Amino acid sequence: MRPVRLMKVFITRRIPPEGSAALARAADCEVEQWDSDEPIPREDLEQRMAGAQGLLCLLSDRIDKKLLDAAGANLKVISTMSVGVDHLALDEIKKRGIRVGYTPGVLTDATAELAVSLLLTTCRRLPENAQWGRCGGWTSWKPLWMCGHGLSQSTVGIVGLGRIGQAIARRLKPFGVRRFLYTGRQPRPQEAAEFQAEFVSTPKLAAESDFIVVACSLTPATRGLCNKDFFQWMKKTAVFVNISRGEVVDQDDLYQALASGQIAAAGLDVTTPEPLPTNHPLLTLKNCVILPHIGSATHRTRNIMSVLAADNLLAGLRGEPMPSELKL
Repeated sequence: MRPVRLMKVFITRRIPPEGSAALARAADCEVEQWDSDEPIPREDLEQRMAGAQGLLCLLSDRIDKKLLDAAGANLKVISTMSVGVDHLALDEIKKRGIRVGYTPGVLTDATAELAVSLLLTTCRRLPENAQWGRCGGWTSWKPLWMCGHGLSQSTVGIVGLGRIGQAIARRLKPFGVRRFLYTGRQPRPQEAAEFQAEFVSTPKLAAESDFIVVACSLTPATRGLCNKDFFQWMKKTAVFVNISRGEVVDQDDLYQALASGQIAAAGLDVTTPEPLPTNHPLLTLKNCVILPHIGSATHRTRNIMSVLAADNLLAGLRGEPMPSELKL
């Protein structure tokens, strides 16, 4: 009897233990993994992908035509441990008939929590305040010293009222936000009803919001959306937060807006590139809080993401419905 040929699977990084365990139990797969927390060098990735039928990747892995060519005609499934898919050459993937799995929904709560944390950290100037406490600059209570901006009775603008945008609004509402605005490809009256949110143009959202949270997907329409014009429309007291993708923001324009006092402050969980070089001008500003893309970084969320990514991969390899398949 001829032995069953195992399906070759490559994982581009160490993933959380529950996802690894799910793949290890797959008796029909030969699983190979880049055993490091750091990205696999591009040349190694191209070599390891040769002949693979399945790939489990992260949002930091660029899956382009060259890599697909290196993988060869056997590649049937790509499973990404992310919601965003801007790192995938989707047109090329579709052309080759490769199925794609992704992980929406499971990281919504963790990302929304981080967005609110980043907003509060930025608007109340917590890093600056903590630094004063450490360096001896805290001398006495002063009426106007280290004042920030509060959410009560404010207007919050959300760019992209999808799952994460709604979850952010849901968490901000109890802070006493007076009014929610949102913008996107089209009105979403059913989703907006919970917050009595108003669909407005991008200039109107920028001009009337006290706090702006960017939670949209990266698309050709949103790339560079937050640029010089956008920041000039904003109030000088407004706070800007981005938890979507770095390329939605023109970072040079953001730097100028922050350095000149055009806007009050910014909080970023995403940048271009990632990691942001340590000599980047944004890192010199006291009114800019930058985090290393930790929106989904809770132990529970990352484990759930890894299991879903593993389940998507295995289902695709076996010709079964994926728990979460991207429709190409």
